[in-house]
Amino acid sequence: MLRALADCNNFYASCERALDPSLIGVPIVVLSNNDGCVVARSSEAKALGIPMGAPYFEVRRTCEAHGIRIFSSNFSVYGDFSERVMAALAEQARDLEVYSVDEAFLGFPDMPDDAAHALGLRIRADVLLAN
Repeated sequence: MLRALADCNNFYASCERALDPSLIGVPIVVLSNNDGCVVARSSEAKALGIPMGAPYFEVRRTCEAHGIRIFSSNFSVYGDFSERVMAALAEQARDLEVYSVDEAFLGFPDMPDDAAHALGLRIRADVLLAN
């Protein structure tokens, strides 16, 4: 049986980009409730040295100097995207165990190994088209 772990890449930042595609390629940081700490970073923000969990006041100048876009967390939006992802996964996998807002374990008892990549692309398209 083919088993897989679905783990959405930089999930909160990816949700912001799904809502505003002009953010693709732009460094993004998402802050916790009350904008206290960094809870998510795009790959571009990670490359600029923004650490996960850092208090915003400690990285604010770095963010400003590099044009990093800052977002307050919007957990209702992220929850909606998570539901879309999990629904798309559930349509494809016989076995699904949701692990977190952006991770799930899947089982595909009847799927040949070489079909996994195409399935991943189809699930991604389904989630983004639902936007």
